[in-house]
Amino acid sequence: MDSAGETRTISLTVNGKAYVKAVSVRMTLADFLRHDLRLTGTHVGCEHGVCGACTILFDGLSARSCLMLAVQANGHALTTVEGLSTGDQMHPLQQALSDHHGLQCGFCTPGMLTTLVELLHDNPSPSADEVRIAISGNLCRCTGYEGIVAATLDAAAKMRAGAAT
Repeated sequence: MDSAGETRTISLTVNGKAYVKAVSVRMTLADFLRHDLRLTGTHVGCEHGVCGACTILFDGLSARSCLMLAVQANGHALTTVEGLSTGDQMHPLQQALSDHHGLQCGFCTPGMLTTLVELLHDNPSPSADEVRIAISGNLCRCTGYEGIVAATLDAAAKMRAGAAT
């Protein structure tokens, strides 16, 4: 049986908004986010799960959306880079990346951000080495990573200070 035209209806939450959509059973989650939901912040690089550009939060855990099918997201909550900010208020990590020149071309940035948001959720006080380990699966050809590490440590400190008040 050829599944090329087969569809399924999925129900999921993306960035706090509920969706019910019919999708091809062969559509990747990255393509669904980019093309069906128009959330183009999720970038597609290698399409093999190596570069990390397509990383999103899947029920709060980082996941490569290029390696998943959209139908696998049925019943789950996703957060893309677009869901990290609140209105005009950037996530502290987004602001820190800007402050510390932790981005250049920006292609890897959405995957870096979602990966690091998970890290800071699990470990509010990471060491520089822990940050480097966390982003070891995210490739960046521009920055040399030092600005990203510095930004993450700064954001972690600010988030801890904000939580303490």
